[in-house]
Amino acid sequence: MMHIHAINLPRFVIVGPQVLPKVGEVLTRLNVNGDVLLLCGETFTKEPMGIVEESVNVLHLPTHVVKVKDATEETLGAVEAAIKDTKSVIVISVGGGKTIDIAKLASFKHNIQFISIPTSAAHDGIASPVASLKGCNGSTSTMAHPPVALLADIDIIANSPRRQIVSGVGDIIAKYTAVRDWSLAHRLRGEYYGEYAASLALMSAELITENIDLIDRGLDVGIRSMIEGLISCGYAMCIAGSSRPCSGSEHLFSHALDKICAGQALHGEKCGVGTIMMMYLHGGDWKSVKEVLSKVGAPTSAKELGMKDEQIIEALTIAHTIRADRYTILGEKGIAREAAEDLARITGVIE
Repeated sequence: MMHIHAINLPRFVIVGPQVLPKVGEVLTRLNVNGDVLLLCGETFTKEPMGIVEESVNVLHLPTHVVKVKDATEETLGAVEAAIKDTKSVIVISVGGGKTIDIAKLASFKHNIQFISIPTSAAHDGIASPVASLKGCNGSTSTMAHPPVALLADIDIIANSPRRQIVSGVGDIIAKYTAVRDWSLAHRLRGEYYGEYAASLALMSAELITENIDLIDRGLDVGIRSMIEGLISCGYAMCIAGSSRPCSGSEHLFSHALDKICAGQALHGEKCGVGTIMMMYLHGGDWKSVKEVLSKVGAPTSAKELGMKDEQIIEALTIAHTIRADRYTILGEKGIAREAAEDLARITGVIE
């Protein structure tokens, strides 16, 4: 039977220097006429938030500001309550992944649109329909909807903490193994596989690989290629109707680490290390993946992640349980402890 799903894509994408004042123009083109809820993070967002708020105020639209501390059910509930209380007709998210994910889920649940204004490039959620929430058992991913518009200011993102950019590199490099896992599930389980979506995701990883020196030097052209790669990943997920082209065994490994030792490393950093090992399992060029990550100073070992060898091994043995519906190179039964230890040691992730 032919697979059927709806493709919902962002309508406006603006990338470049000093683009935030254009948010008012975007609201006008969207015919927004009502209250606007502005969400912002607690760090690195004061200046961009001020620019966005000023642009909205020029339109004389009632605005309400809510600060987002984390991506938890409690925070989501508070933002949903704010949407209901203010009768807001659109949400504008100014911040990192946590802020964008909360905006994505809250707006989706209330059937209103949201605008994504990332202040960092730490992961591929800036343009995707997928959001993650943190709970007592680690992170969980949920399908919602993509932003109706995205404004990515190169100057602001280039000046974000370098670790955020390094994390973004890891999340994009992960597409090398995510697409392999998707193709494997298609061949062995008959799962839907979209060639176009897969190609978009792979193109993003290849773009990062080709421009890694420019990204490492922090040049505008390198940062732009990275932002465009993250946006391309978001479009791949929109077209696929799931996170499949961008999230595979390496993401399961990352989420497994969240369960074992939450908060010890950024999402993209863990995905990068996971990609090294999963590429080895796929029989691919894991050494090149490791080299690309090393060029920007991304973690490639347990020690660099700030974790113990035992935590890496345990994550490898439970990763297949994170999403029972997602078939990957790890298989249905996962890998045994001895095999996990050999894998991590061969690839240099543990000593």
